[in-house]
Amino acid sequence: MNIEEVMRTTFSCRSWTDEPVDRETVYSMLEMARFAPNGGNRQGWRVIVLEDKDVRRNLIPLIKPTTSVYSAQVAAGEAPWNTINETSVDIASAALADSDFPGLDTMVDAPVVLVVTVDLSVVASFDSQLDRIGVISGASIYPFVWNILLAARSMGLGGVLTTYLAGQEPKVQKLLGIPSHHAIAAMLPIGHPTKQLTKLKRQPVESFATVNSFDGPTFSTDSS
Repeated sequence: MNIEEVMRTTFSCRSWTDEPVDRETVYSMLEMARFAPNGGNRQGWRVIVLEDKDVRRNLIPLIKPTTSVYSAQVAAGEAPWNTINETSVDIASAALADSDFPGLDTMVDAPVVLVVTVDLSVVASFDSQLDRIGVISGASIYPFVWNILLAARSMGLGGVLTTYLAGQEPKVQKLLGIPSHHAIAAMLPIGHPTKQLTKLKRQPVESFATVNSFDGPTFSTDSS
């Protein structure tokens, strides 16, 4: 696959066959992904390859409080876990609801499960003094995470970027022996997709790109 085909067809895969993925293939994905851009070339990423099935299953009760709240907010017609609009959901009660979340068991049982963390002591968080949730730190980890998924796609595999583990970060850190200064960035289930998607639906460039200001004219190839 050429790079354009890989970028246009890397979908969020949540269903895999039982075909195993060997260590050499996983190593190749990480070998390619390591060239991702990152702040100061400090490469603060760490990848935990979860091969132990019991450890994986122990993640489920840690994920469920977060996904239960997610499901409750979706049911209420809200954008889950956003920090702008106040929720009508009782978060504490929702977290205890132990709601089923589609595909959760499947994800932890995927042929490959990677947990990616980032060392916050080497990340330049330029928005740390702003009165809002920080996002800048992600610039030094998510290009790496996405490179893993692109590499997987280039080899005919499929995965999905999940962030549910972060909801119970201290408990996950304890379970996996992750230092407190390492933030959990993602859990990536990867394997051979049960179905290969080749046509993804996305909004056109004209729907999100403007010229010179947020409310400026639509950016397009037409310069008139």
